Amino acid sequence: MSRGNQRDRDRERAQARAGNKSKQPKSDGLTPEQRRERDAKALQEKMARKAAQFAGGNKAGGGIEVVKFGFSTIDVITCP
Repeated sequence: MSRGNQRDRDRERAQARAGNKSKQPKSDGLTPEQRRERDAKALQEKMARKAAQFAGGNKAGGGIEVVKFGFSTIDVITCP
């Protein structure tokens, strides 16, 4: 059984969909090194917030709580 022109129609549709998307990367005016620095700073701020939240005893956000049990440690995952 032949597929007729279904394959051709599907190719045309796929090309039309792909034509709507731009292949250019986001242009935010930053060099790759500046982007890395920005991302590293954001990650450090996020880690500092999480550490402060964990140190403050606020378990509303969930996380991992380390419980000492005998000679070994057991990780207990707390959920919100």
